[in-house]
Amino acid sequence: MSTSTPDPADPVFRLHLGGKMAVASTVPLTSREDLSLAYTPGVARVCEAIAADPELADDYTWVSHTVAVVTDGSAVLGLGNIGPRAALPVMEGKAVLFKQFAGVDAVPVCLDTQDVDEIVAIVRALAPSFGGINLEDISAPRCFEVERRLDEALSIPVFHDDQHGTAIVVLAALRNAATLLNRKLGDLRVAVSGAGAAGVAVTKMLMAGGVNPDQVVVCDSKGIIGRHRELTGTKAELAETTNADGRQGDITEALRGADVLVGVSGGQIPEAAVAGMAPGGIVFALANPTPEVHPEVAARHVAVVATGRSDYPNQINNVLAFPGVFRGALDARATRITDGMKVAAADAIANVVAESLTPEAIVPSPLDPRVAPAVAEAVAEAARRDGVARR
Repeated sequence: MSTSTPDPADPVFRLHLGGKMAVASTVPLTSREDLSLAYTPGVARVCEAIAADPELADDYTWVSHTVAVVTDGSAVLGLGNIGPRAALPVMEGKAVLFKQFAGVDAVPVCLDTQDVDEIVAIVRALAPSFGGINLEDISAPRCFEVERRLDEALSIPVFHDDQHGTAIVVLAALRNAATLLNRKLGDLRVAVSGAGAAGVAVTKMLMAGGVNPDQVVVCDSKGIIGRHRELTGTKAELAETTNADGRQGDITEALRGADVLVGVSGGQIPEAAVAGMAPGGIVFALANPTPEVHPEVAARHVAVVATGRSDYPNQINNVLAFPGVFRGALDARATRITDGMKVAAADAIANVVAESLTPEAIVPSPLDPRVAPAVAEAVAEAARRDGVARR
């Protein structure tokens, strides 16, 4: 039997039967008075107040604690373009993580279109119902334009988690790995394998967090990105801001003498390439379920190894970031999520375990209850500092 064929005895299918979430009322509805307050005629007074002052929706509706989890099903986990219906279990899962870790209510919104203009138009039209938009599993390069256009059009936070959630946790992990090894971020030579949504965001986040752009080399499936290649869009931007040495070639050349490898590509990297890194290096092999370098192989050549898997130490898991990021943004009633807020989130994640670092524990467990509150507080403070908070 195929592993994707429903089996009533399979605990995975049993857990998903009927879905993983439901809507629950927060007010009593047991009397005529309850009905008159929650619905007509009482609700009309609240509607009139919001019509006169739209910002009152933050106080008198669910928008202050609710986000939309929006996908078009084009890049779901490691499954690829499986469409909106097949993506819904993942979006439900995302929603329950929001609730469990940060008390944020989230609504899956799976769109039956992969047209950028249509996605932007639909989300803009839905936005009054939500306090934030979490974009999820939208393929590159369309995801960049969708996020940019929505960020410009809306006065609520828009956050593509596949990009920024990964990037935030990578920065947190690298901060702690560098501290453990008595290194400074600005001195590290970094090779990033992968120039899709996560690779681009990780590269930008590391540079915003203190890594020297001149010390960064990014590879895509065709090799090192640089001015020697004809590129457009985000890759052209990377060519202008990274690879100061003008390196050419493949990932083996990018790793020659590098201190750090961040793998977000899914492509396999030979052991010989990892062996060419500088002594005492760091490898984050984040592809799931098969890391770019097997962690046991990487450990032969470097000092610290992280993966995206839960069965190895140092799991780089987005759940460390996105619940707290949105909780903080909602608490501050932020109009957008800035680079400063993302860096603050990374610092907060890193600080949770800063006093107990070991090579096998450079990031907290995804189940650590300290993480989301710490991230939320740091993000809210950064929103006020960056001038995007409304309270």
